[in-house]
Amino acid sequence: MFNLNITALKQAYKKNDITPSELILALREQALTQQEHNVWITLLDETKLNQYLAFLDGKTPDELPLFGVPFAIKDNIDLAGVPTTAACPDFAYTPTTNAFVVEQLLKAGAIPLGKTNLDQFATGLVGMRSPYGEGKNAFNSNYISGGSSAGSAVSTALGQVSFALGTDTAGSGRVPAALNNLIGHKPTKGLFSNSGLVPACLSLDCITVFALNTQDAALVTSVAGQYDKQDNYARENKPDNLLRYFEPKLPEHFSFGVPSNLDFYNNPETEALFEKTVTQLENLGGKKVDVDFSPFIEAAKLLYEGPWVAERWLAVKDVKRESMLPVIQTIIGSAEGKTAADAFSAQYQLQAFKKICDEQVNAVDFLLTPTCPTQFTREELRAEPIKYNSILGTYTNFMNLLDYTATNVPVGFTQNGVSWGVTLFSQAFTDMKLLSYSGALHQALNLPQGNSEFALQPFEGNAVPRPSDRINVVVCGAHLEGFPLNWQLTERGATLVDKTQSAPSYQLYALPDGKRPAMIRDDENGTAIDVEVWSMPMEYFGSFVAGIPAPLGIGKVELADGTWHCGFMSEGNVVSDAKNITEFGGWKGYLASKP
Repeated sequence: MFNLNITALKQAYKKNDITPSELILALREQALTQQEHNVWITLLDETKLNQYLAFLDGKTPDELPLFGVPFAIKDNIDLAGVPTTAACPDFAYTPTTNAFVVEQLLKAGAIPLGKTNLDQFATGLVGMRSPYGEGKNAFNSNYISGGSSAGSAVSTALGQVSFALGTDTAGSGRVPAALNNLIGHKPTKGLFSNSGLVPACLSLDCITVFALNTQDAALVTSVAGQYDKQDNYARENKPDNLLRYFEPKLPEHFSFGVPSNLDFYNNPETEALFEKTVTQLENLGGKKVDVDFSPFIEAAKLLYEGPWVAERWLAVKDVKRESMLPVIQTIIGSAEGKTAADAFSAQYQLQAFKKICDEQVNAVDFLLTPTCPTQFTREELRAEPIKYNSILGTYTNFMNLLDYTATNVPVGFTQNGVSWGVTLFSQAFTDMKLLSYSGALHQALNLPQGNSEFALQPFEGNAVPRPSDRINVVVCGAHLEGFPLNWQLTERGATLVDKTQSAPSYQLYALPDGKRPAMIRDDENGTAIDVEVWSMPMEYFGSFVAGIPAPLGIGKVELADGTWHCGFMSEGNVVSDAKNITEFGGWKGYLASKP
C-alpha cells in the first residue's frame, strides 16, 4: 500500500522511488481488486490515464503543486469525455469540457482515476441509493459508507487516491468523511465554482474535498478555490483566507461552542468519543461555551420539510420519474404542492434563525458538533431509508442554509471498527482558519490516515501569521474618549481597550491650530505620554487613516509594557512651529493647565 498523503507522495517522486505512471497504473489495479466496495461508476482505462500523465512530461513536483497526485471525482461533476451519470443511467451525458474545479486541479498536475458512485442525484447521506451498487464502509462492509459522496470517501480511505471531490448540500461531504476516517472539508459556499456540476439545490450546493489530512485539504482547497466569473453563485475569496495562513495550530487560548443538548440516538460510544474530543480541546487551551442549538436545528428542518426541496425537483424536472429510484421519487415528489408563498415564508424564518445563530457563532472561535449522531448498518438503512437518513443529517442540514464553513475531523473508532467524527464550523471565508484548528485536533488525536497504517506527518510549511480582523490604534489627542474627534473611532465600531502610557521615549507638541498634538519619538530625551488604545475593525482602518490630515500620520507606537501598536505619530519637522507640551504628560494634562 502506498502512502498517498501529498507531502509523502511528492517526496517519493523527487527521490525517484516511483514515477507517476507506475503509481497511477498500480492504483488502478488496486481499485479493480476492491470492486466489492462499489466505489467507481467509471474507472478510467490505461489509455485515458496516459493522456493525463503526458501532461507531466518535462515538469517537476516543484513546478506543479499537485504533480502526479491521484484523485477521484464524484459522478455529478464533469470530466471531459467521460459520462456524467449522477447515478441515473437514463440521465447520463458526456461533457466536452471539464468542470471549472476539475480544470484547476488538472492544471496543477493532479491525475483523475475516474468517476465515483453516489446516492442518485446527490440525494441522501447513506451511499445506498444507487443502481451501481450500495457503497460499503471502508472499515466494516456491513455498515454504510455514508453519502451522497460514497465512492469519493471510500476511494480515499482505501488508499486508491490521495483526495477526492465530493459535493455537500446537506452533509454529503462530511458524513462519509466521519464514517471513513477522513478529513471532509465543506468550503465556503461559492468558493468552489459549481460550473460543470449537476445541481441538487443550485443555491446551496458546494463541491467539497475528502483528504487524508488537513494539510492536503488546505492545498486542494487553495488550488480548486479560484474565482469563476461564469458561475452566478461564485464568490471571490478573502485575502485572509489563503493557503499561506494555514498551519495545524490552535491559538494559545480559544473558545469553542458546544450545543447544550445533544442527541446521539442511544449510541453511548459516539457520545463518549464526543466528550473525549471536548476534553482534548480543553487540554489544548480551549474554553467550552454552552450554545442553545435549537435555532440551528429549526433552520435545518427547512431543507427537506420546507420549500428548498423544490430546488431538487427543479434540477431533475426533465428526468422521467420512472428513471429514478423509488426513494428518490418520494423525496423529490414531496416538493409538489409547495407554493411561492411557502418559499417566502421559509426565507423569513431562515433570516430570523440566521440572526440568532450568527450571534452564537461570532461569540466563539468555532462551534463543535457531532458530524452525525450515530452509525447504521446497511440492513438498518434498508428497513428505514428515510428516517435514518434524516437522523444522519441532524447536525449537517443547516450549514449551507446559514452560510457557514465546516470541516469534519475523525476522532476515533467504535467497537464495530467504523470511524466517527466531529465537525468544526464557523462563518463563511474561514476555511484556512478552520482547517488549521481541525489539523491541530487531528494531530493531537494521532489517528492513522484513512484505512491504512500510515501515521499523520508533521506539518511542513512556513505559515504566515493570520491577520486579525481588528487592529489596535493608539491615540493621544483629539481622538481620546470624550474629545471632539472620538466619533471617528466609535462610528467605525472601535472600542476602548486600555488607558495607559507610551514607553518613556516620546515628546509631545501642540500644533499651531491648538486643536491637535503631535507625538514624536525621542529615545534620548523622551518621557511617557498618556494614551488610549482602541480596537478597530480592520475593514474600516484604511478610511480612518485616509482621513488623517498632515502633518500627522500613523506609525508604530511603543507602549509602557513594551508592545508596539499602530498609532498617531508625526514627522520631526513639526517642532519648529509647535509648542513642546511634554511636561504635562499628555493632551488632557495640557488642556487642563490652560486658563
